[in-house]
Amino acid sequence: MTPLTLQEFTALVSSFQDEAGAAIDGADSAESLEATRTKYLGRAHGWLKDISAKLAQLDKGDRAAAGRLFNDARLAVEAAMESRQGALAPARAGITLADPTMPARRAWKGAVHPVTAVIDEMIEIFRELGFTVALGPEAESSWYNFGSLNFPADHPAMDLHDTLYISDDLLLRTHTSPVQTRTLQGYAPPIRVLIPGNVHRRDPFDASHAPTFAQVEGLVVDEGITFADLKATLTHFANRFFGSTKTRFRPSYFPFTEPSAEMDVLCGVCKGSGCSVCKQSGWIEILGSGLVHPAVLDSAGVDSEKYTGWAFGMGPGRTALARHGIPDIRILYDSDVRFLQQFAR
Repeated sequence: MTPLTLQEFTALVSSFQDEAGAAIDGADSAESLEATRTKYLGRAHGWLKDISAKLAQLDKGDRAAAGRLFNDARLAVEAAMESRQGALAPARAGITLADPTMPARRAWKGAVHPVTAVIDEMIEIFRELGFTVALGPEAESSWYNFGSLNFPADHPAMDLHDTLYISDDLLLRTHTSPVQTRTLQGYAPPIRVLIPGNVHRRDPFDASHAPTFAQVEGLVVDEGITFADLKATLTHFANRFFGSTKTRFRPSYFPFTEPSAEMDVLCGVCKGSGCSVCKQSGWIEILGSGLVHPAVLDSAGVDSEKYTGWAFGMGPGRTALARHGIPDIRILYDSDVRFLQQFAR
């Protein structure tokens, strides 16, 4: 190791301090200042580290004075670095925000999805009428989904082109009606339940259909229940939900109800004049309903000679279309923030 005199070490430190100071004063951006820091003060390969290594080459008697000289130079360069960094800050801020008088960017606002909002409102309306909420699994056995609900063995809904099967006897439920059977098996009448949940079908994806969609189902079972109870309750719901609106019941057929009816409300898009949403009819079907078939009660272990009931099932997606005048159900699945922001509160 070549010996080093205190005079030579002093000249080396002075040269370091002068050159580092000039480089710091010449730095015109945060990036160039950081490069200067790395060159002169870097812990791995900086010039200051090289000078520190030369302390060992001094005579022991000179090392204390050299150490003080070294620390003074280091502190002076670090102070100059901090000062230059502060001087560059306004210029950097000017680049980031060219015009400080401009308004801030509007923050995105979250919103409850219109279908979720519809379900929540439906639940509240029926809760006022004494209904409670019941839930069930989306993967169901064929018996719960079809057999317990009086579907004949050759019903076309059980075919592969209509139903999504997981295995030979396990499928994605095509309606929330299996929860009717599970509720009747678990609780004795009187029963008033509302059943929300997702269902799955092999339907086309068009303006009024989707392969996976939400459904809300209702079930009432007690002694002396009639079709008049069904009609009065659902008409009350429609007027509460849509505001004073026109409704109609049309005869229909479902394996699990008899007699059966579909309920329509006046189309909220065209107000009855006819459009693509209502298929030019002026009406939108919002639910199917009917008196619970005695076979359904018997399959769940309920005495059909003593008890009667009614049930309905509706699609909140279609109800949202009618409620908000949305022309295409596919808009509900697009996750378009511009659309969803309209429902932010």
